[in-house]
Amino acid sequence: MNKKYFISLSIAAALTIGSLPTLGTTANAHSHTVEELQKQQEGISSKKEEINGKIDEKKSQINQNINKQQEIQSQIAEISTKLKDTETKITEKTKEIDETTAEINKLKEEIEVLKQKIEERNELLKERARAIQEKGGSANYLDVLLGADSFGDFINRVTAVNTIVSADKKIMDEQKRDQAELEKKQEEVEGKLADLESTKASLESLKKDLDSQKAKKADLFKQLEAQQASLEVEKKDLQQESDELSKMEHQLEGEIQAEQARLAELARQREIERKRQAEAEAAKRASAQQQATTSSNSSGGSSSTPTDTAPSAPVSAGAWTAPASGTITTNFGWDVLNGKKRFHYGTDIAARGSVPISAAADGYVIKSQYSSSYGNVVYITHSINGKTFTTVYAHMASSSVSQGQAVNKGDRIGYMGNTGYSFGQHLHFELHAGSWNASKSNAVNPRQYINF
Repeated sequence: MNKKYFISLSIAAALTIGSLPTLGTTANAHSHTVEELQKQQEGISSKKEEINGKIDEKKSQINQNINKQQEIQSQIAEISTKLKDTETKITEKTKEIDETTAEINKLKEEIEVLKQKIEERNELLKERARAIQEKGGSANYLDVLLGADSFGDFINRVTAVNTIVSADKKIMDEQKRDQAELEKKQEEVEGKLADLESTKASLESLKKDLDSQKAKKADLFKQLEAQQASLEVEKKDLQQESDELSKMEHQLEGEIQAEQARLAELARQREIERKRQAEAEAAKRASAQQQATTSSNSSGGSSSTPTDTAPSAPVSAGAWTAPASGTITTNFGWDVLNGKKRFHYGTDIAARGSVPISAAADGYVIKSQYSSSYGNVVYITHSINGKTFTTVYAHMASSSVSQGQAVNKGDRIGYMGNTGYSFGQHLHFELHAGSWNASKSNAVNPRQYINF
């Protein structure tokens, strides 16, 4: 709510309440006071309902925000788990790379030793080649064999030649094998190292991506926290406005009840005055009767008193009378409306045509207005034997009385209708032992007081 509007509304209500007249002033001076207060109260109630709707909306937004925060926290926890797992794997791969690097360094040392052996073998082979070349190549072996002195010497010479040839062949085979093994080890270790470095690079890239995701989620979580704090402040402000409106609404309700009590007091004073006048008139009639009897005895004549003209609508004797003629369609108590059980707080009287509605007892009109539920409705306060009653006449086609107006039992206050939440022409009549309230806690069965 706009603060300026709220302040102006408070001042307006205060001025209205401050300007209420005292109990002793006349009813005409209070014309429309209850209606005006009722309209202000309805305006405040409407604004309060609007603000409460906004409060519910803020609560919904806060709940959605909290759910998002919980979701983000869950995602951050999941990312943190992945990060921890990735960091563990990176540590493992780093260790394997270090071990492989150490293995490569060791292999390099072995390779250097192997290279030295190969170099030594190369030198030996070179020496063999030079010796063979100097001796004339393979023919030297034949000279060695032919130069034998005996068969035994020949055998010895053959064995010696075979040994030399085998030794040379072995050296050459070892040379080839060592070179192949060297190449294979270099290829395997270099491949393993490349794989480890590639895996580590992938893990480091994944860690970087996870770190980025976690940072973004953390930023989003901070934004949601800030948004929630803002929503909480807005909700608190709206709640404060709603509370202030409730206070104003309660204050206006008190003033409305005070005005209704004032009218009820006027009705009570009027009842006292009516009884005093009735007693005076009764005494006067008794005195006149006595004088007439004395005069009749002296003159021997007779006299008659005029009779009252019958009212156009039947008015019962006593404090109460039926408010309208017609058929009782719904009594006070539990019944079913549109297939649903409900409590009916009044008595419904239905009739066709133009049906007048009368005040059920002497009193003062509290309100004469239109509402979406009651349609054209009149509220009258009564004082019967010192006790306050309130009657309600709803769904009327029209009303012929106004707030603050004094009415007598049987006075016409309007005509039966079908306005507001109604299904056909009828009068919905309520009787409350006390003041009327929205919960209708004072409602009683009208048949306790009125014969329909």
